[in-house]
Amino acid sequence: MRISLLDRARTRAGEPDAAALTGLIDRARRAEALGFQRFWVAEHHGVPGVAGGSPLMLLAALGARTERIRLGTGGVMLPNHRPLIVAEQARLLEALHPGRLDLGLGASLGYTAGVRRALGRSRLDDGEYPALVRELIDHLHDDATITARPQVAEPPPLFQLAMGDGLAVAAELGLPAVVGGGLLRRPDRLEAYRRGFRPTSAEPQPRLILSLDVAVADSTAQARRLLLPEAWALARTREVGEFRPLEPLETVEEQLSAGVSDAVDEAIRRHRDAAVVGTAAEVGEQLTDLLEASGAEEVMAWTSIHDREQLAASDEALASLITG
Repeated sequence: MRISLLDRARTRAGEPDAAALTGLIDRARRAEALGFQRFWVAEHHGVPGVAGGSPLMLLAALGARTERIRLGTGGVMLPNHRPLIVAEQARLLEALHPGRLDLGLGASLGYTAGVRRALGRSRLDDGEYPALVRELIDHLHDDATITARPQVAEPPPLFQLAMGDGLAVAAELGLPAVVGGGLLRRPDRLEAYRRGFRPTSAEPQPRLILSLDVAVADSTAQARRLLLPEAWALARTREVGEFRPLEPLETVEEQLSAGVSDAVDEAIRRHRDAAVVGTAAEVGEQLTDLLEASGAEEVMAWTSIHDREQLAASDEALASLITG
């Protein structure tokens, strides 16, 4: 079983944002020692609960503190950037850390209207996003009118996040796809990706990576508890108007015991039910079933646990399932 980690640089209540970044670097170093396949970081702008808005800059820091593990973006939101700039930054990282860079791409715009205005992006026209990806591919493969520097032996591989129309874009452009959420319950969509996949020299076959919220603990009940701070932050986003830092587990449980709206309670339930939780043996069985049912080749686990020691213990237990 091949397992990777996605870390969104989640902030914690009462801590400076910098603590989320140093914690992310420490986690990447542990992930390398534990044998995880990849360590990816994300792009979010103007979000109190996320410290890092520039994944490629984060990868520069991670590359300097690790030696072997593949590092990637989960992902670069391409509508926010010019393809040439992304190609130059990716090539720079590839030159510094050869054979270690993954370039995951997404089409998401800013979460709020204010962020979208600040980024200068309020909409995407039909066909605009695939055109941006094609332009990036041309720059990475020296097929554009301008040559992106520095030149490297091999361009980094591209991955398409399957948000919105991402799965169709991945099939059209011959890219591996990272899928999660409701798509895991849509085998018809996964099969359509495989049928419509257009092979390239870089990717002759369709490939899927499953993106899942995973928590491992000594018991299923404890693993479900560990998900509460993340589920609480997500559930309250619409009520408070922002995605907030993780609060301590005990603080969240106190607020829940005091009573919450039906909408928040239902959102928390849905989040925890969609996650893969349990002991290492239980999680191993669930992941094996999901990989077999989807035909995917790898798991990309995103786990946001408030207590960093408990997060490290969950990562260590999850790493015990790695078989290749």
